[in-house]
Amino acid sequence: MAAAHLACAFFFDAEPVGEPRLPALDACSLCAKPLGRDSDLFMYRGDTPFCSEGCRDEQMQFDAIRARQAARSAAGRRHQQQYSTRKASAVAS
Repeated sequence: MAAAHLACAFFFDAEPVGEPRLPALDACSLCAKPLGRDSDLFMYRGDTPFCSEGCRDEQMQFDAIRARQAARSAAGRRHQQQYSTRKASAVAS
């Protein structure tokens, strides 16, 4: 039990001297609700803390939407590039 307590305390202890400051685990990354030492943390992508599964799931949905939009945008750019190349080839012929 003591090891679990020490592991939890590790995240909230002061940063080592001379070390650059890493993102703190003191607030939810979505709603900014303060995270206490005795509260559960719901992590996403390794180092992003959330206060609840709901906040974490909402962030995951936002990320999935952005990924789909980026993929569609990239596909549109590829399509436009192919169209421009075909049009240029037809004009040159």
